[in-house]
Amino acid sequence: MTNLRTPAAVKTADEIATLETVRAFLYKEARLLDDRQFDEWLQCYHPDSEFWMPAWDVDDRLTEDPQKEISLIYYDNRGGIEDRVFRIKTDRSSATSLPEPRTGHNITDVEILEHDGGRVKVRFNWFTLYFRYNTTDTYFGSSFYTIDLTGREPVIMQKKVVLKNDYIHHVVDVYMV
Repeated sequence: MTNLRTPAAVKTADEIATLETVRAFLYKEARLLDDRQFDEWLQCYHPDSEFWMPAWDVDDRLTEDPQKEISLIYYDNRGGIEDRVFRIKTDRSSATSLPEPRTGHNITDVEILEHDGGRVKVRFNWFTLYFRYNTTDTYFGSSFYTIDLTGREPVIMQKKVVLKNDYIHHVVDVYMV
């Protein structure tokens, strides 16, 4: 396991190529959400992937256990994410009924925190502009991914989204973060 956060570390050509591969993958995931290409977006996730957005508790700390504490979003595998996409696409969700919302995802400060064989742990900041009912809302935060790079295409093994907004005007959905 290689830790890439050492300030004195000089990146090799392979590490630079990996960072570019990760960035391209993250941009693709964001584009698929913005273009509402949910079936293609699902392919970014491994069948055993976890998607978790912890909540802030009353002491202004993030919840730590999705099994015992409140989460804003939690799916323990891609099947849960697939079910959510089914509800989005079939208008079985008040969060996505007409008019369809529009989003613009913006990603910054992508860092590879760890290399472990063909898997990388990644951290990045993001903000999403969300437009619906003639109103634009902004969501922002940090995300932590574990990405498997060993296959034909990268896939997300684990996704933790830290939403940093203090107040949320309406239901937050998977395509907004």
